[in-house]
Amino acid sequence: MATPRSGLYRLAMADDSDLMPPYWAYPWAGGAVLAHYLFDHPEEVAGKRVVDLGTGSGLVAIAAMKCGAAQVLAIDIDAKAIAAARLNAHANDVEIETRLGEIIEDEPPEADMILAGDVFYDEALAERVLPFLGRCRAAGLDVLIGDPGRAPLPATSLEKIAEYPVPDFGGPARGTAANSAVFRLR
Repeated sequence: MATPRSGLYRLAMADDSDLMPPYWAYPWAGGAVLAHYLFDHPEEVAGKRVVDLGTGSGLVAIAAMKCGAAQVLAIDIDAKAIAAARLNAHANDVEIETRLGEIIEDEPPEADMILAGDVFYDEALAERVLPFLGRCRAAGLDVLIGDPGRAPLPATSLEKIAEYPVPDFGGPARGTAANSAVFRLR
């Protein structure tokens, strides 16, 4: 997390662009619930090639590697998030690959699984990311989504597979624990 004494905080504030650290500087509920689920069910990722879509600080990518993933590609559109994910991976003694950019208009990646925490926080993004995840699922990739039940979540396309109380720094009551869920895209 980005605190005034952390390297992440200094990285986030390096260009003085914001008064508050950016979205990726905190573990949002969708990422936290996915990480929790992976630690409870490491067989989901063990030996697999995994993509962490919208990696932020790398929490889910790191959890996947700690749980035995063969390879993890962490993707984000923010260069500082990519830098933070690399720093966090190093601090947690795991190696992840990173890619700066957006892939939701692309063909499904060469992977076995997509992990997507908090990708349905915005209606416009939800309308763009769901077709990509659907193409990934149709291509045979397993797709796991972590979300605290935000409005744009396409619940009819999902199967809830787990629920945990985790803090949500991206929600209105920052840091308050609430039930969040892990879903498998049907």
